[in-house]
Amino acid sequence: MTTTVPSTMRASVLLEAKRLELQERPVPEPGPGEVLIRVRSVGVCGSDVHYYEHGRIGDFVVEQPLVLGHEMSGVVAAVGPGVDEARVGERVAVDPQRPCRTCRLCKTGHLNLCERMQFFATPPVDGAFADYVVAPADFTFAVPDTLSDHAAALLEPFSVGMWACGKAALEPGSRVLISGGGPIGALTALAARSYGATEVVVTDLVESRRRRILDFGATASLDPTAADVDLGELGVDAFIECSGATPALLSGLDALRPGGRAVMVGLGAETMPIPVQTIMNKELTLTGIFRYVDTWPKVIAAAQQPGVDLDALVTAEFDLEDAEFALTADADPTSMKSVVVVSR
Repeated sequence: MTTTVPSTMRASVLLEAKRLELQERPVPEPGPGEVLIRVRSVGVCGSDVHYYEHGRIGDFVVEQPLVLGHEMSGVVAAVGPGVDEARVGERVAVDPQRPCRTCRLCKTGHLNLCERMQFFATPPVDGAFADYVVAPADFTFAVPDTLSDHAAALLEPFSVGMWACGKAALEPGSRVLISGGGPIGALTALAARSYGATEVVVTDLVESRRRRILDFGATASLDPTAADVDLGELGVDAFIECSGATPALLSGLDALRPGGRAVMVGLGAETMPIPVQTIMNKELTLTGIFRYVDTWPKVIAAAQQPGVDLDALVTAEFDLEDAEFALTADADPTSMKSVVVVSR
């Protein structure tokens, strides 16, 4: 199968904080072991919004023009040397990580912690708010026709939830508390059900999200500030923190049974106090996550299960020319997920 690839493409480029520009750029060429992807859908992540609003995330500073977007799906348009030409025309989702593959962490199954990692839409690597991107062929995954382009793009944040559930050691019959009913909380709830969790309680301050989360795997939703809610009575096996709020972490730790596990997913304050005595006396395990490893076969399978509708997360669509509006849409507390439609 062959496709016609133009010489130039559109790209929505972040020039500085709160300033995007639609530019015409050369279409990149795939190198050895790479594929050229015609982008279809790109989910807007909180990191994209943070780069847009502030021009930096921690030590990663936008010092030169940057293309945002790392939650992507598309179609293979061309292949580089060493890649089977039969992949041209294949619908794919893309793992946006680019590890070095040679360091000790990469070679021992911890590629997400590679110290030389490059990541789509993280300075200085351009992302997917563009007509075409190049990616390693083995980091692009064929998706079935039962998944839409939007759903295929959301496999990336679904991977975050799946990795968090693995770190929480969920198993059939697990009882889990999740703080934060936004997109990551919803995808974590769906992942928890795929692990066999039978009780998935989600907390959120926003009533509309508490209602909506019941459609995404949660068996119950709670307002953690309500007078009649005492999370300390739950005694759950696992707690997954997806909001980044310090009070949520502290109350979630209190909700664990002795020997329980807590996983930090939401990015909050750089430092915060923790209840050391509680952690020691109950022998709790507290850990964080940083992206994921080998989650894509799991999330592709999970996304096809009955009751899993990733498309229902999408609350707004924007054309590439309107990417700036997509980056501000989540200011609405009722918003769940905005998607930039690059092509159809």
